[in-house]
Amino acid sequence: MAVDDKHISYRIYLVAVFIFVMAIAIVVKLTNIQWIEGDYYRKLAKQRTVRNFVIPANKGNIYSADGSLLATSIPNYEIRFDSQAPKTETFEKNVKPLADSLASVLGKSSSYFQNELRKARANKNRYYLIARNLSYTEYVKIKGFPLFKLGAFKGGVIIEQETIREHPIGKIAERTIGYDRVDPATGVEVGKGIEWAFKSYLNGKDGKILKQKIAKGQWKPIRDVNEVDPQDGFDVISTLDVFIQDIAHHALLKQLQEYEADHGCVVVMETETGHVKAIANLGRADDGSYYETTNYAVAESHEPGSTFKLVDLMAILEDKVADTSTVYDTHGGVVKYYGRSVRDSHIGGYGKISLARGFELSSNTVMAQAVYQNYKNNPKKFVDHIRSFGLNKTLGLHFKGEGKAVIPYPGERGWSGISLPWMAFGYEVSVTPMQTLTFYNSVANNGVMVKPQFVSEIKEWNKTIKKFDVEVINPKVCSPETIKKLKAVLLNVVKKGTGSKLYSKDFSMAGKTGTVQVNYGKAGKEGLYYASSFVGYFPADHPKYSCIVVVHKPNTAKNNYYGADVAGPVFKRIAQKIFTDAPSTNQIKNLEKRIPKQDNSYDNYTAQVNKKHKSIPNLKGMPGMDAIALLENLGLKVKVNGVGKVKNQSIQAGQNIVKNTTIVLELS
Repeated sequence: MAVDDKHISYRIYLVAVFIFVMAIAIVVKLTNIQWIEGDYYRKLAKQRTVRNFVIPANKGNIYSADGSLLATSIPNYEIRFDSQAPKTETFEKNVKPLADSLASVLGKSSSYFQNELRKARANKNRYYLIARNLSYTEYVKIKGFPLFKLGAFKGGVIIEQETIREHPIGKIAERTIGYDRVDPATGVEVGKGIEWAFKSYLNGKDGKILKQKIAKGQWKPIRDVNEVDPQDGFDVISTLDVFIQDIAHHALLKQLQEYEADHGCVVVMETETGHVKAIANLGRADDGSYYETTNYAVAESHEPGSTFKLVDLMAILEDKVADTSTVYDTHGGVVKYYGRSVRDSHIGGYGKISLARGFELSSNTVMAQAVYQNYKNNPKKFVDHIRSFGLNKTLGLHFKGEGKAVIPYPGERGWSGISLPWMAFGYEVSVTPMQTLTFYNSVANNGVMVKPQFVSEIKEWNKTIKKFDVEVINPKVCSPETIKKLKAVLLNVVKKGTGSKLYSKDFSMAGKTGTVQVNYGKAGKEGLYYASSFVGYFPADHPKYSCIVVVHKPNTAKNNYYGADVAGPVFKRIAQKIFTDAPSTNQIKNLEKRIPKQDNSYDNYTAQVNKKHKSIPNLKGMPGMDAIALLENLGLKVKVNGVGKVKNQSIQAGQNIVKNTTIVLELS
């Protein structure tokens, strides 16, 4: 018995020792948590129960120059259903009215929704999708339906909201307006166009609010003020004009469809400011439709063809190595350099013609001879002219992906014996349509080259935050004498040259046609194809707008791919519609200016009236307004009672007129 008691005592001691050791361990651990690792655990607890939530800033809008909304942010709602949240009694009572209500809005039958809701409850689906991409109005309506109006915990409704960017004018200019978003696959921010280029102004700055976690996973603000208030984005005012943009878009679309072309672009620019009023870039989809794809006008650098001949003419006239009257022999339409032939599109050539006429007819042989003969001993001089015109470098636009120009230089890689004559008619060089337009615009602008601009100002409500002034690239690309001659030949291109089909006696235009074989002499992936272009300005006498049209890969089966026939009509349609359909912006000036001839006529008329009416006329039956005008012209004061025609007059007809006498008229 004593032995058993002894064993029991040992067990009690062991348990006591174990409990004592455990107590010491707990004390050590508590001490460690409280004093050694206390900061870490307090921080961890705070992170799990207190968190900073982001308050998204409202993104700014993009407006056109005429005040139309081009891009704006709108809320987009998604509604889901937690089928386990409502009690059975509540669910059964409301499921049919809810299904009826959903059917009236979402276009499916009530029975469909009843089956789906019951199925979701049976499957214990706590995240069943009811509808997505809802507007605010639709969201408010559905939120008030039976069952859903009981809220998240009793009705099971789950509301998810996101902000999406919308373009109110649709697909027009979509590529230029652009976008700014995060790629869900990579998490990298991507974007294009104005949205991307001016995101620092548009996006604003997100705010922060500190919230604490409470029961049922809900979070409530700790304070009634934000930690950081959100700063809404600024509005961007673009230079685009919705009316002109619509004209340009549809004029280009019509021609692309007619010629089954691969793609094309149009840019309309205000001559003095460089403000881009319209830019359309359309590419062909597999189904034959056209949509805004690549920004061809800005990004696509290619051989320009005959539109480059204006560069030749400007250099030649500036150096005075030839004049517009200098005569060249077209040699039957073919001249050779280093065994390679330069040909005119007109078989047999044009005989002997002046340099100006060669430009108007777009003669390759004339322009090649003019450049080669005058610069073959010093080709650098010619290429330096091109560089001075700024055609060897990008324009420095705000957009990503601006195409790079290629201008070969003597002694560098790519230069050969045929480079100089080939450059004369727009081959072996590469520029973007926007660069070509900027150069032509400098001629229309009397030698002042301005940078194309897509945004005029940044605004916060009615307050201007930043204004983008006209940016001059080159204040004088050439002399006024040269400008005068260039304007004359560009006008004649339309009057009696390759663009004569576009001529209208009622509306003056000036410009240059261009037709080029893209990938000429190369094994490009697209193969050899034609690109048709027309670039110029209008009205020719006082240019307000410059414009370029480029159409790539028109269907040659239609036996027409020349610039005058494919691109030219687009230019003409745009020019004429702008000035015939656009609301008039003319202002009448000097209304207060006195014109002596008019004053004399008025005085003579007044004298005749006074001579004729020396006595009070018979006014009975005369409209009241006419009677008042007549009497006041006779120097009388008039008082009127009633409306309509004169019934009685206080001074009878035939009495002498006494100036400033008051006559009372009683009207019927």
